[in-house]
Amino acid sequence: MDFDYHEAMKLANQLCFPLYAASRSVVSLYTPYLKPLGLTYTQYLVFLVLWEKDGITVGEICDRLMLDNGTLSPLLKKMQQEGYVERKRSGEDDRVVLITLTDEGRALQEKAKDVPGKVAGCIDLEPEKAQMLYTLLYELLENQNSKKRK
Repeated sequence: MDFDYHEAMKLANQLCFPLYAASRSVVSLYTPYLKPLGLTYTQYLVFLVLWEKDGITVGEICDRLMLDNGTLSPLLKKMQQEGYVERKRSGEDDRVVLITLTDEGRALQEKAKDVPGKVAGCIDLEPEKAQMLYTLLYELLENQNSKKRK
């Protein structure tokens, strides 16, 4: 049987589309909770990483968030200007930049503590299905990342 490119080219047959649309939909759920804090979703992700482990390199944040340096650097500069983080060159290697939270950045965690629960309450998915989706998405990410490393 020959490959039917007409079928393959239908939107309904693209795995990428429901991933993209679901991602946009879920990310938009954060807006009403992050906007009053003056945060974008990507800034919130950076804070989640730093609240978990403060004083890490830009490279470590890039790795954790699967972002490139060109995307993250302007974001970190803005967060520094807003007084949330400090960026310092490593004393051991000038090429390495360490990111640490300021007191204001640490205090923001308390203000944002309800965001995960509020967003979870907006997602209309049974807990076991949400866990299955989480597992599958991380499996997909790991498989894609392992292919990039080869």
